[in-house]
Amino acid sequence: MGEVLGSIWWLLVALGVLVTFHEFGHFWVARRLGVRVLRFSVGFGKPLWSRRGADGTEYVVAAIPLGGYVKMLDEREGQVAESELNQAFNRKSVWSRIAIVAAGPVFNLVFAVFAFWVMFMVGIPESRPLIGSASGLAAEAGIEAGDAIVAVEDSDTRTWSHAVLALVTRALDRDPTRVTVENASGERSDHVLALNRLGPDFSEEKTLEAIGIEPWRLEIPSVIGEVNDESPAFKAGLYKGDRIVEIAGEEVGGWSQIGRLVQTHGAEGQPLPLKVDRDGVILELEVLPRKERTGAFSSRLLLGITNAEISAEQRGELERAAIILRLGPVEGLGAAVKETWRLTGTTLGLLGRMLMGSASVKNLSGPISIAQFANSSASAGLSHFLFFLGAISLSLGILNLLPIPVLDGGHLLYYLIELVKGSPVSEQAQVAGQYFGLIALAGLMSLAFVNDILRLVG
Repeated sequence: MGEVLGSIWWLLVALGVLVTFHEFGHFWVARRLGVRVLRFSVGFGKPLWSRRGADGTEYVVAAIPLGGYVKMLDEREGQVAESELNQAFNRKSVWSRIAIVAAGPVFNLVFAVFAFWVMFMVGIPESRPLIGSASGLAAEAGIEAGDAIVAVEDSDTRTWSHAVLALVTRALDRDPTRVTVENASGERSDHVLALNRLGPDFSEEKTLEAIGIEPWRLEIPSVIGEVNDESPAFKAGLYKGDRIVEIAGEEVGGWSQIGRLVQTHGAEGQPLPLKVDRDGVILELEVLPRKERTGAFSSRLLLGITNAEISAEQRGELERAAIILRLGPVEGLGAAVKETWRLTGTTLGLLGRMLMGSASVKNLSGPISIAQFANSSASAGLSHFLFFLGAISLSLGILNLLPIPVLDGGHLLYYLIELVKGSPVSEQAQVAGQYFGLIALAGLMSLAFVNDILRLVG
């Protein structure tokens, strides 16, 4: 229940910030170009809060938080006094109207750069694309366990997300791809992945598996390092040096599985059966997990134990695989612009491939998935939430630029046609476009929602 509330809360926070910034773009440029703004609304439907400013604009927070709008003075939506005609949107030049409509997506782009810039200055933990094992196409190309992917073709791959996104697009196109790797000694070498040999059943969700690459993971044995005094583990009789081998009948392969199994099978104050190996003797114990809050709407079951120290070799591998990237203001701004450009290219490429049928529409995510991402990123820390906000802001900007009537991109299409033919698009054509746009948008939202449901039940 806490995770659901947390997901809803952080979704509302994210949408509130991004929608406000998007609509402020329209509002700010409209005011600068002499258009009177009647209403600035964050959300749709019944107003929950409203106030009229000294500028005459009504500022509203509405009940349905899935968007917003800026209502401008316009003769097509009501009678306009002759003294105010010069402030009507429809009386402005086509270039002014283009600037006002494009401002929303442009402000989303600006916000993405800002979010990434702050993220880099705060510092973000990153996982280098270090390979745990190589088989199939990767092994045939000469890639080995312990190699780190530093570039795919001419694109640097600082993190696993960079590497995967670069490999996905090349795999969808079935292009042989040059991959540059760096071994533990710092030596670099180029290898060509024969992605043209991927079968017709290739799925982009399993790109690494299809190529034969398994990411490196730190395998910590399930041996207890410390037991906190008066903790559930202490009261159950667990000791330092015990190795947990089973939780509720499920085998424990490593320390990383303990938390998941406790959350899956445990309940606060209810006996949770464990099997532990103590000096070669298997003991059966019961522990009563304790629930502790980890956020405003989230909590976890805890046993009160920590893992044993990792070996010097494991520590060296961990330091090679995990870094905290922190940059100064100037360098951070350059990195933010580069990250925005990279994500924009990847998103547009994926959209194009979906339209062409070479990429699955399963990549579309709806409000449920976005809410889950919002909650998990917020729980992971400020830098992760900033990355989430930047990525969603960028996606929102790109979505709004699609040439679908009812979206900003549809209006821009009308204005471009007006520039070419020298007169506005007819009202009949605009009405027909509105119906088409609503149907297309409803179809996209329905598909995204179905994908969300399938991910939940899958």
